[in-house]
Amino acid sequence: MVQSALIVAFVYWLIMAVDYLIAWQTLTRPIVVAPVTGLFLGDLHTGIIMGASLEAIFMGISAIGGSVPADATSSSILAVAFTILSGADVETGLAIAMPIGTLMASFKSMTTPIYAALSPYWEELAASGNMKSFRIQTIAFQLTLANITGVLILFFSVAYGTTALESLLASMPGFVTRGLAAASSMMTGVGYAILLSMLWTKEVGGFFFVGYVLAKYLGMDSLSIAILGAVIAITSFMNEKRYIDLKNSLSSKGAAAAANDEEDFF
Repeated sequence: MVQSALIVAFVYWLIMAVDYLIAWQTLTRPIVVAPVTGLFLGDLHTGIIMGASLEAIFMGISAIGGSVPADATSSSILAVAFTILSGADVETGLAIAMPIGTLMASFKSMTTPIYAALSPYWEELAASGNMKSFRIQTIAFQLTLANITGVLILFFSVAYGTTALESLLASMPGFVTRGLAAASSMMTGVGYAILLSMLWTKEVGGFFFVGYVLAKYLGMDSLSIAILGAVIAITSFMNEKRYIDLKNSLSSKGAAAAANDEEDFF
């Protein structure tokens, strides 16, 4: 398990480092993190399946300001690692993802005051005007100390927690495992509901029911509905853009005509 723990810790560090170095391109999202974890642990298929489901769960959960409701990155890595290493089913791994994410967010919030205490040093370094030193030190800090908490927690969780989790799952009665499977299915629905609560408007609300009809009554699969939705979204965007351009053009022509009339009057 120590070797697997080192791999998991390395995956976390790699994802966080690359995402920072290329200017936060959301590589830390579950749909990216989970397949990468599965690839490094030798089970890409499980990583892809769990990545799609975990993204649906955490899709509507965002860190706004200092509020971090759940750490999607750490929980996705641990959920995939526990599922692959313990031999548990995907549903069980998904069910433990949210508690892990909430716990990891609590651990990370404890380190915030420590990092905040370094602010005077960074401000003084920036004020000195030595950009080369500032750049090197900030990058070195991000690649080492900034992620050390997550790296250590993930390492010890996998190294010493996987065997205990495997024993716990093996000792659970059937109704508990079935309950975990049902809970994982509900978590996906909850994730979509959180996202929908922020996006819902009367203009786009009808598409939600259209998608339900396509899936439930016409039997279309998710990929077909996604392609159809993408076509509708692109078409609506282009039509709206064309309308705005036409409106701006007419406004410009109207303003020019008004200016000409004023000049003719004088």
